[in-house]
Amino acid sequence: MGDLARALSVRWRGILKLCLFILIVVSANYFSSYIVEALEFEIRPSNEDFVHRMTMLATTAYAILIAVPFVPGVEIGLALIAMLGPRIVFLVYVCTVIGLCVAFAVGRIASLNWLAGLLEGFGLTKGGALVRRIEPMGQDERLAFLISNAPNRAVPFLLRHRYLALAVIVNVPGNIVVGGGGGISLMAGASRLYSIPGFLGTILIAVAPVPIAILIFGEQLLSP
Repeated sequence: MGDLARALSVRWRGILKLCLFILIVVSANYFSSYIVEALEFEIRPSNEDFVHRMTMLATTAYAILIAVPFVPGVEIGLALIAMLGPRIVFLVYVCTVIGLCVAFAVGRIASLNWLAGLLEGFGLTKGGALVRRIEPMGQDERLAFLISNAPNRAVPFLLRHRYLALAVIVNVPGNIVVGGGGGISLMAGASRLYSIPGFLGTILIAVAPVPIAILIFGEQLLSP
């Protein structure tokens, strides 16, 4: 009876954690949509101060929201570029890098035991057990273990070329289904398989193509 009660308690804690996570993601998505809608205003010389305040608010919100897993915060950046043109591209680029680095730092700081408990709370017991197993390993030992135990032939290649894989997946349309830029960066940090300079360099390069293209071809590149 005691084992059953403990199992039910763990299951309910997992359900509550999942509900809380869903609530955070839904709220962040709603706020992102609200910011995008708020940016739909006419720019005139008489409202220059208002435009400046909205730009600062939107870029700050963008840097925060893009760090949240499963939130398409990039829409705010694109809305800013569509409204203000190429002159805002560099600021959006910097905010993108900052947001993804914040997500990476959170993943890096969080203990693997905490991550394992979170996975187990969601009912992902095999994932939790794997995280607990690799927790005491060093980076090279952890990488070798994951490659040797990978169930798919493509996984070892992706692990060996993990920086290239990171750069590609951050730019893949629809990556929101695997957590978006924030979720991908969070897991990259939690995995401890990416060095801080390596992650920063990869992200600086990975998110640059779109801003560069807009600077070359103009904001009409975003037109449907």
